[in-house]
Amino acid sequence: RTARTMYGARGWVCHHNTDLWRATAPIDGAQWGLWPTGGAWLCTHLWDRYDYGRDLDYLRSVYPLMRGAALFFLDTLQTDPATGTLVTNPSLSPENIHPAGASICAGPAMDMQILRDLFDQIGQAAALLKIDAPFAAEVAAARARLAPDHIGAQGQLQEWQRDWDAAAPEPHHRHVSHLYGLFPSDQIDLDRTPALAQAARRSLELRGDESTGWATAWRANLWARLRDGDHAHRILAFLLGPERTYPNLFDAHPPFQIDGNFGGTRAIAEMLMQSRGDQILVLPALPSAWPTGSVTGLRARGRCSVDLRWREGELVEAVVRGEISGRRVIRLGTRRVEVTMTPGKAVRLRGNGLVRA
Repeated sequence: RTARTMYGARGWVCHHNTDLWRATAPIDGAQWGLWPTGGAWLCTHLWDRYDYGRDLDYLRSVYPLMRGAALFFLDTLQTDPATGTLVTNPSLSPENIHPAGASICAGPAMDMQILRDLFDQIGQAAALLKIDAPFAAEVAAARARLAPDHIGAQGQLQEWQRDWDAAAPEPHHRHVSHLYGLFPSDQIDLDRTPALAQAARRSLELRGDESTGWATAWRANLWARLRDGDHAHRILAFLLGPERTYPNLFDAHPPFQIDGNFGGTRAIAEMLMQSRGDQILVLPALPSAWPTGSVTGLRARGRCSVDLRWREGELVEAVVRGEISGRRVIRLGTRRVEVTMTPGKAVRLRGNGLVRA
C-alpha cells in the first residue's frame, strides 16, 4: 500500500524502520525517515540465507518478496540529468547531513550498492529457479544503468553523488553507510576492485575508529574485509572495553543496542574466515594478538563448515566439510586450491601451502 499510495508504484517498499504494527511509510525524523531502500536491504538477507544453505525450495518461497522489492525500484528510479545514470530520488544517506544542511538527496552511495546487490540476486535467483526470464532481463538492463561508486578529491569513497564528504558537518559521523559495498556486501574487494577498496580504506581513516556501539562493530568488520587484522583487533578491543560493553556484556551504544554484540562476533568470524560465492578465505585478517589458536564450526557459503588451527601466525590445518556436493576454492593469502566437496567427507589442508592431507 505504501508503494502504491505514496509513490504510485508497483511492488512494495519500507523505509528506515518499522515496528510491531509493521508500518512501512517514512517515520518521523527528516534525517533518516525518507530512506526507501530498507526493504531492498532486508531482501539481501533473504539471499544470504539461501547462499549459505543452497536450498532451492527456500529460494522459491522468498523470490516473490525479492521480486516485489525490485519491481518498486524499476518504477521509481530516475535518470540523473547530469550523468544519465539511474538513481533513487528522493532518498538520503541514513542519518547523515550533507553540506547543504539537509539529508535529502538523489542516489546516495548506499542506495546504489544495495540495489546492485538486489538486482544481481534477482538475476541469479531467476536463473537458478528457471523462471521469470523477461523480468530478470528488465532488472539487468536497469542494473547496468545504476550510478557507480565514485572516488572523491580526498581519495575517499564518496557518500553522495557529489563530492560533499569533506564539507559535511560531521566528518566523524557514526554511520559508514557508503561502505556497505565493502561490508556486508562484497562488491568492493581488494582483489577485484583494488581502487575502490583503497578508497574505502581512506574513508575509514577519515571517519575514525571510535564510535557508538554498533558503529564500532561495523568498523571492525570493514577493516577485516580490508584484511587488516591488527586494525580490526584494535577496534574490537575498544568495542569490548568498558566504554562500549556493560558489565553484563550488553553492548553500550549507549544505551544498549544488540547490534553491537552481533556485529562484534561477526567481526571475529570475518577475521578468521570469509566466504564469497564458492570461495573460502582462511585467516584473511589474523591479528598479531592471536598468534596461536583454533576455531571450529565456522559457517561458509555453499553449506560448508570450517575448522582452523594456526600456530605463530601460520596455518597448521584447515578442515572443510560440505553438506552438499560441489567445487570450492580455498584461499590463504595468494595461495588457491580447488577442492571437491562430498557430503560426509572432510577435506584437510595443511600449512600455508594448503597441502592436501
